[in-house]
Amino acid sequence: MVSPVAGLYPVAAGHHGRGINEHNFGVNAMSARTALITGGTSGIGRATALSLHERGYRVAITGQRDESVARARQELPEEILVLQANARSLTDIDRVVAEVGAEFGHLTTLFLNAGTNRPMSLDTWDEAAYDEVFDVNTKCVFYTLVKALPLLTDGGSVIVTVGIGATRSLTGNVIAAGSHAAILGMIPTLALELAPRHIRINAVSPGMTDTPMTRAGVGQAFDDVEGALAAMADSNPFGRLGRPEDVAGTVAYLASDDAAYVTGQEIVVSGGAGLAI
Repeated sequence: MVSPVAGLYPVAAGHHGRGINEHNFGVNAMSARTALITGGTSGIGRATALSLHERGYRVAITGQRDESVARARQELPEEILVLQANARSLTDIDRVVAEVGAEFGHLTTLFLNAGTNRPMSLDTWDEAAYDEVFDVNTKCVFYTLVKALPLLTDGGSVIVTVGIGATRSLTGNVIAAGSHAAILGMIPTLALELAPRHIRINAVSPGMTDTPMTRAGVGQAFDDVEGALAAMADSNPFGRLGRPEDVAGTVAYLASDDAAYVTGQEIVVSGGAGLAI
């Protein structure tokens, strides 16, 4: 059976015209490891950008808010390409892919990390809020993958941030959970469709991780943010919250040749949260 992905999307420059058995699927064959990280100006995305940069990757990141983009451009290594993009805009996705293609020529890693959450009770949701969450967490994640496929090299790696909230109960998380679960449900099928090019796709699901987005969400529910975070840490089997670097290390593994035979999986990075009955 021929994969529809293999037929619809051209591969990166220099790979046309060869049969599947003629490809060198190891990323080591590439002259440079390159990565695009969406939602990369803070938290997990930022930590991953630094981690991959330290490993010799050429890295591009996206961010939406003016202040986070400006801070990233000021604080991150100048070799990291920082692009501003609206996480809901397909037009912005096209522009980002074009700019990354012009700068790097190809991608060996795509980390789809941009996301949003709107903790709300059932009686306060409206259509606009629902659409915003699904646009960012589902539609634009899918279309960023589709639009970036021509840049991805054979043997490349796609990693998607999902989160344990997609499969575990968190009050007020119903729409965000559904939007992430939709992507999680696509992962096995995407893995099979991308397999002819040996492109791997996996999900990483952080537990409660101490990031600016986490703190903002906790602040909507609790007056004492530090107290609430401390209580969450105490309830974790490891006795602490996750750190962005915990997740970045997992992403770096999935991007590496060490994970060359790993695809269609979800790796939970939560310190054991959610395991107890």
